[in-house]
Amino acid sequence: MDNSPVLQIVLLTMAAGICIPVGGFVASFERIHSQWLEKELRHFIIALGGGILLGAVMLVLVPEGIENMGDSVWGILFIVAGGLIFFYIERLLGFHKNESPQLLGMILDYVPEAIALGGLMALNPASGPLLALLIGLQNLPEGFNAYRELKQHNRHGNVLGKMTLFVVLGPVAGLAGYFFLSEHPAILGAIMLFASGGILYLVFQDIAPQSKLARHWAPPLGAVFGFCLALFSHLLLSHS
Repeated sequence: MDNSPVLQIVLLTMAAGICIPVGGFVASFERIHSQWLEKELRHFIIALGGGILLGAVMLVLVPEGIENMGDSVWGILFIVAGGLIFFYIERLLGFHKNESPQLLGMILDYVPEAIALGGLMALNPASGPLLALLIGLQNLPEGFNAYRELKQHNRHGNVLGKMTLFVVLGPVAGLAGYFFLSEHPAILGAIMLFASGGILYLVFQDIAPQSKLARHWAPPLGAVFGFCLALFSHLLLSHS
């Protein structure tokens, strides 16, 4: 098998994944206007990340997942399963209103999209770079939020170093999509729908409540802008 697509998948998914620690690096400058950053920018970017995740579910993961499963109504069960499993995980590990909903949401978004990128490179390689760019744009605000969450619970640890490890998830997922799941679209669709259910649960249980800030307009606008960014990404891909 030609190794050129393999190299392209590794480079594209790594480039998209590097945006995770880059977003975390930007968030690390919390001493600059810290009060403003804490109250305004932080809530805006939390809402922006939530809007992007919601847009990714509605415009990418669910439509692609349903299509890959042959428009079967049974696909709904995977969405429900994703929500229920993450409800159970949250209760089991005590994530409620604390640990890392943005981090979990980012992984649930990043991994299936990287898998989809790998599958896309087997079918339509020309669209791969654009999809990688859009995944990277999503990872920037999600990486920012994930850093803030991890820093809160790992004050003396190397948070950026830990976040950099997530970059490896992209190539692994992309190559899996290229070698295995491109020939099994139903399995790829089920993964996308399962991830969608988990994201929806995290957005409405943890991320949206965190973004609320009394008597401020920035957080709700952040959610609108995030969704519009996901829609813009979807429209670009549909016309590529």
